Amino acid sequence: MLDGFEILTTSGVVLWSKSYIPVSAGVINSFIKDVFIEETIAPGASVADNASAAKNPSYKKDKYTLRWASVKDLGLIFVAVYQSLLHLSWVDKLLDNIRILFVDLYGDQVKKPHTSIVECDFDGYFDQQVKELEGSAERLTQRAPQIVHDDLTPPSSSDNGLDEPPPHLPGLLGNHQRKPDSTSPSTEVTPTSTPGTSRPGTPQTGHLLSAKPGRGSGMSRRAKKAAATNTATSNENSKKKEKTGKSRGKQMRKWDSAGMADDDNDIMLDYSSTAVSGDMDGDSTSRPVSSGVDAVDAATSGTRTGKGQYVLKDLDDEVHSILQDANEKKAQSATSSKGVVGAGLGAISGLFRNVVGGKTLTKEDLEKPVKGMEEHLIKKNVAREAAVRLCDGVEKELIGHKTSSFESVDSTIRTAMESSLRKILTPTTSLDILRSITAITQHSKSNPLSAPPRPYVISIVGVNGVGKSTNLSKLAFFLLQNNFKLLIAACDTFRSGAVEQLRVHARNLKELSQREELGSVELYEKGYGKDAAHIAKDAVAYAAQQGFDVVLIDTAGRRHNDARLMSSLEKFAQLARPDKILMVGEALVGTDSVAQARAFNAAFGGKRGLDGFIISKCDTVGEMVGTLVSMVHATGIPVVFLGTGQHYGDLRTVNVGWVVGLLMS
Repeated sequence: MLDGFEILTTSGVVLWSKSYIPVSAGVINSFIKDVFIEETIAPGASVADNASAAKNPSYKKDKYTLRWASVKDLGLIFVAVYQSLLHLSWVDKLLDNIRILFVDLYGDQVKKPHTSIVECDFDGYFDQQVKELEGSAERLTQRAPQIVHDDLTPPSSSDNGLDEPPPHLPGLLGNHQRKPDSTSPSTEVTPTSTPGTSRPGTPQTGHLLSAKPGRGSGMSRRAKKAAATNTATSNENSKKKEKTGKSRGKQMRKWDSAGMADDDNDIMLDYSSTAVSGDMDGDSTSRPVSSGVDAVDAATSGTRTGKGQYVLKDLDDEVHSILQDANEKKAQSATSSKGVVGAGLGAISGLFRNVVGGKTLTKEDLEKPVKGMEEHLIKKNVAREAAVRLCDGVEKELIGHKTSSFESVDSTIRTAMESSLRKILTPTTSLDILRSITAITQHSKSNPLSAPPRPYVISIVGVNGVGKSTNLSKLAFFLLQNNFKLLIAACDTFRSGAVEQLRVHARNLKELSQREELGSVELYEKGYGKDAAHIAKDAVAYAAQQGFDVVLIDTAGRRHNDARLMSSLEKFAQLARPDKILMVGEALVGTDSVAQARAFNAAFGGKRGLDGFIISKCDTVGEMVGTLVSMVHATGIPVVFLGTGQHYGDLRTVNVGWVVGLLMS
């Protein structure tokens, strides 16, 4: 984690700073003096070069390490400060990105003479970059293979100044690890002192785990059964001695490794409900479980309008757009254009060296670059069907087109493709869901004959595992910020744990809404094995009686090619009568997205269809956002939201320009 970040001029004026932990001003002053004034640390270092931060030497002072980048024309220095014990691989990338963003946003102010104060609201941009780069580094760390230590006694973290991973508990060691040699002579080892947060070398009695004996354990099945019987008998005798006058209530059963039930275990495994603690007399009392859910900063995902409405913002899109433009300019200045077949759409003009301005384009002229464009779109995760139809449309549009004297073929083809993509992704209907909810839930004073207020019903559908419940909770958090009263209906009566999952989400959202005093949320559930359509109908009726504003209905995941499961959606639409049906699709799905979108759109009957898409897991695909184009192209239904993470605030609206830019990059 960073300790601080500063943006200052060569004259020593601090334009912007961010401090997580107080850092002495002497650290920055020593850095400026040693690196830029006296040049004792890095001879020749100055702001004369706009090189990447990775090429600049590190500066260490006391317990801190400082990484830096500079801008020659503006005389700016960007400095990141963190503890020398930490290894932050993403700091150099952060410095480069922050340099690009700050110069793009506030470069005009800095260019003014005698500038000492820059009016900027840069915190949001900085926090977004730190969160994104830090998250990417954590995912890479989780994917890296973990080192297995064979030592019985873990070394102390004070031996080499680095924190070592805690030792494995007995019974959890993999089969590939070398078993210690019991015949080797043992030596007395005095364990070294470890920090208070480290795991003790010898686990406590309650933490010991015993491994299940394998085939090579030497114990026969008859012997294991006899041992288990003896254990059960001894447990029964001990219980009879402790049994009092009143009998205990029915206990929850837990099976051991030998296939026997341990009746002494009464631990509740359902953490989604209130914990139950009972005494020896059988009396039980329920106590609420504190979820301890972390606070969600609503300002990171949205802003409030002058009317008080909370709307999602496109901060990530703006940041990525700025960085993308800077990278494109850098690439254009460093390299010349290349052909589209070898390097994608970045240099289509390489195939038209013999075609000059003022030529009327023919099918033969366009055949090769259009084929390269099709392959490029497929690499961006666009379904082949959608890519072929897009390219055919561009080809038909350009055949017979006469380029002007100063118009390159590269720009002609790029402009045509961008125009086609924008037409597909731009919605033809309003996506203002807040306005739609207000129109239904509030009585119109200007029209006395309007329908009476009722709850606005939103249903979430999709295939298995795409994140329907998670995105439903994100949508609920967004609506809570607008002071709506929500009812979440648990209509997934098939998947084990589905109701409990929504119960946890409802509890967390309720706690967050109570902290901020914004809106309210309740869960409507009827358990498992019941008809989901009737539960949804009852939930809507209950919401109307209790004065709820919005009903969010969660449904069971189903394969789009399973006719039996898909047929139940028509009955669901007839009974629940949702105002909006949103399908959750994965950004990772690829070509199958077309079949999924068409199947769900046709599953609700001839008079009803999907109203929008929520594309989940967009934070995992980078520039491969072709799924958005595939699903919209197949159905004509717009994308309403994008899921960009696993937190409640990780929901964004679609920026068409950003999507088109990624597809054409």
